Amino acid sequence: MLSSQDLTPLSLQIKQWGIELGFQQVGITDTDLSAAEIHLHNWIAKGFQGEMDYMQRHGLKRSRPELLHEGTLRIISVRMDYQSESLSDMTQVLDDRTAAYISRYALGRDYHKMMRNRLQKLADKIQTEVSETLSYTNIEVGMRGFVDSAPVLEKALAEKAGLGWIGKHSNLINRKAGSWFFLGEIFINLPLPIDQASTAHCGVCTACLSICPTQAIVAPYQVDARRCVSYLTIELQGAIPEALRPLIGNRIYGCDDCQIICPWNRFAKMTAEADFNPRQQLNTQELLTVFAWNEDVFLKKTEGSAIRRIGYERWLRNIAVALGNAPLSPQVIEALTDKLKYPSDLVREHVQWALTRQLSHYDSFGYNTISDLNFKQK
Repeated sequence: MLSSQDLTPLSLQIKQWGIELGFQQVGITDTDLSAAEIHLHNWIAKGFQGEMDYMQRHGLKRSRPELLHEGTLRIISVRMDYQSESLSDMTQVLDDRTAAYISRYALGRDYHKMMRNRLQKLADKIQTEVSETLSYTNIEVGMRGFVDSAPVLEKALAEKAGLGWIGKHSNLINRKAGSWFFLGEIFINLPLPIDQASTAHCGVCTACLSICPTQAIVAPYQVDARRCVSYLTIELQGAIPEALRPLIGNRIYGCDDCQIICPWNRFAKMTAEADFNPRQQLNTQELLTVFAWNEDVFLKKTEGSAIRRIGYERWLRNIAVALGNAPLSPQVIEALTDKLKYPSDLVREHVQWALTRQLSHYDSFGYNTISDLNFKQK
């Protein structure tokens, strides 16, 4: 039977291959997620998952990797940087309420397929190496790769594998690389030597709790997804609660505030992957411009992007809310008015809310009629 010591050369080789394939770090851990399992169950018991029923649909498979992929003994955890612009550039877009803010992970190519391909190449190298150097053991290697595509507690696994610690905002933080990175895993049935788990270094800092626009981080390490802008603009299928709409600002797909404010991100590295660079100028688009896209244009502009997952209807829903939060403008009112007869009830509801919010500014700014702003309805 192979021991961890027997597999030390292979584990070192796996890490080297991972770096060569474009991952910034590779770590290895066992399957014990008992502490994370308790945290997950408590989180679900509080209803913090909202409509994300999949968080509990798979039972214990999420916290017990060996149930998800039979025979799993170790998890190879990898991370890949995706930051493509400076923090000041991000802040500038957030501060401009006429601009459309899209979470920076979604500006480029959808990372799922690209990272899966890289993980498969890593798995192929492992398979070849085992076949050539460990053939005498008669062990059949079993592996399966994941990139946010199955019930996997990827952050808990990455923390145990030494890639970083789970911060108070629930994102993984690395002391040398901040938090702007994607995670992926390979489940494997070899008893590879494991790495030392990361220790937490948030200290007394609560910047992420303070900056959260909807106060979704209800306590350190506890995020109520039902209030989170990322959940509201991406996961939520129906109407965004009215009380939260003004707090969303100009964020039309996801939210990065807790990462932008995190002091550890001063150590983040810019990505070397061209695929993660912004496409279709999605990092500098104006709200009125993206609101004017018809569905065909939306599909073309978001081809290969994670943004497509929300569909055109929710895209319009999100932008309508942002336009309701935009500065008083006849152009905004005209654009919203044009969408009042849009066939979707969901879109019309949010357009009407935004229009009412825009028109309510007239009294506060001392205008008596719409024509005072040189607005002429078509």
